[in-house]
Amino acid sequence: MGHTYSSTLFHVIFSTKERRAAIKEPAKLWAYVAGVARNLQYEALAIGGTENHLHVLLRLPAHVPVAEAAQKLKSNSSRWLRGENSWLGWQEGYGAFSVSPSNLDGVRHYIQNQPEHHRRHSFEEEFLALLAKSGVTFNKAEASE
Repeated sequence: MGHTYSSTLFHVIFSTKERRAAIKEPAKLWAYVAGVARNLQYEALAIGGTENHLHVLLRLPAHVPVAEAAQKLKSNSSRWLRGENSWLGWQEGYGAFSVSPSNLDGVRHYIQNQPEHHRRHSFEEEFLALLAKSGVTFNKAEASE
């Protein structure tokens, strides 16, 4: 068997610096990020968020680590967003959560309904809940460094 087969699905999240509402036209950013992902041979299955953060559901090629994908999406979108005078950049770091193929539709629905979700929960509440659900330890002291 000379081929490599994989199914690597990730829910990737990153926030604007200081979680400021700096994304003036979120829908345009989502479309831009979809194009970047396509050009990098990533499959963006869902993109959404609000004015202060971005969610991307990605299927990555076997040779692409999630850290590389997050860095490339952040750097390309940041370069595009610099046209907005209020753009300070993305916050350092990101969240990346593996997604089971059986949970794909649920995660896609969650990402596509971010504005509705954030009427009830802040980004911070959402992110801490995802960390807890995924069994990731959150160290508040390290987060503020």
